[in-house]
Parts: sequence; structure tokens; C-alpha cells
Amino acid sequence: MSAGRVEGKVAFITGAARGQGRSHAIRLAQEGADIIAVDLCADMDNVPYPLGTAEDLAETVRQVEALGRRIVARQADVRDYPALRAAVDDGVAQLGRLDMVCANAGVNKPSPAQDMDEQVWLDVVDVDLGGVWRTCKAAIPHMIDGGRGGAIVLTSSAAGLKAYANIAHYTAAKHGVVGLMKTLAQELAPHRIRVNTVNPTQVDTPMIMNRPMFELFCPDVDDPTRADFAPVSQAMNALPVPWVDARDVSNAVLFLASDEARYITGVALPVDAGVLIK
Repeated sequence: MSAGRVEGKVAFITGAARGQGRSHAIRLAQEGADIIAVDLCADMDNVPYPLGTAEDLAETVRQVEALGRRIVARQADVRDYPALRAAVDDGVAQLGRLDMVCANAGVNKPSPAQDMDEQVWLDVVDVDLGGVWRTCKAAIPHMIDGGRGGAIVLTSSAAGLKAYANIAHYTAAKHGVVGLMKTLAQELAPHRIRVNTVNPTQVDTPMIMNRPMFELFCPDVDDPTRADFAPVSQAMNALPVPWVDARDVSNAVLFLASDEARYITGVALPVDAGVLIK
């Protein structure tokens, strides 16, 4: 049996309790990686849908361990740098190295910009942009000290490359993630650390599949459902699909983290079913 594409490497993943974060952990573990996983494991006041739980994070641990890989998981908030740094330090102490970062944690709450509560703006930007920066800040020293290079993949969005109405905070933050990625790619190139983003369209995860998002996209439908949302979402994409699966994004993360992408850095990679086609 051939070695996996990231065999023997260690990945640090935020938002790992469910959704894309869990998918990334499983996909990288399938290809031989050990995992450092963090998640808030609590709801946020200004996020209108349930977030991952401690039980969700435990399930991520179970699925990674079922693949024969090691995982160090703890609850930590990407708005709390000391907690993030402690999680990374502990994970590296147990697993021995750090090679990959998936800064994935993110939240959203739709609202027209002029009606948006200031705290909602601050919370979304603090998680979706500030949290990505803190994740990198906590991880980069370990990657540099390792002397082996590495790969950082930041989760942006199609909203990091185009405008979407009613999510000004999210769109601004995700554009900021692309700018942060390009700056880090320049700063870390001398250490052979590559930095890229993935930029998905709608992904079939709880962040998209919730009542407030359905209402945003289906304003003329009373009590809209996933079935009501599907044709509206599909109309945005060039390919005849309403959304992509988390695994589709994970496959892109795996590619960018692997040696197959050893000379790719500073790139925003859409996994977007064609939503960005002009």
C-alpha cells in the first residue's frame, strides 16, 4: 500500500467539530496526517444558528482515530489568541511537529449593511478574519522552527472574490482573508511555507443550511426550506448543482497541502461550481 499524500505530517485545523473542518480533518487523516483540532464548541449570541458542540468535536476525534491516526483536540475560541497558542503548543508537544494549517472557523449572520448591528459586524469580522490571523500567528513559529517548510490553507469564500448583498461583514472579512494570504505568502516564502486560500461557493454545511440563510435567498417564500433554497442557489452556479459538498473543499485543501502543490503559493483557489465565472 502506497504512502498517503500527507503521510507523517501534522495539520492544525480550526472549526473542526463539524462541517468543513471535520471534513478536512478526516480527508487529511485518510492520507496519513495526524491532527490538532480546535473548535469553540458553544453558540455565539450574534450567530442565528447552532454551532458545533463538544459532542461534535468528540465525533471528529472518533472518526480520525478510526482511520488509525492520532488527534489532539480541545475547545478554543479563535478570538482568544492565548487559547489558540496553548492548543497548538500542546498539539505539537504531543505529536512532535506541525506541517499544515487549515484556518477554517467562520460564522455569518445576514443583514443589509445599513441595518446591521455594530456588534454583529465586529463579531463576524473578529472570527472570520481576526480568527484566521490569530490561527496563523499561533502556528507559524512552530512551522518555522521545524525547518521543513509547510502549507497554510485559509478558508475564504467566493465572497472573498466577489460581492454578495446582505453579508457586508462576511464579504469584507473573506476579501481580507485573501489579502492576508497574499501577504503571508510573501513573508513566509523564504521558509518554504506556502500560503493559499480555498474559495468555495455554497457548501452543504450547517453554516449555509439554516433558516436565516434560506430566508435571505428566498425572501418571497413563507417558511422556506432546503428544497426552496436549492433552485435559487443553483441559479448562482454555472454548473447544474445547488452547492458543493464539504469533501469537495477538503480535496482542494489536501491538494494545496500536499507536495503536488509544492510550488503553488499566493493563490485563491475557487471550489465554486462556476459561480465566479464572469
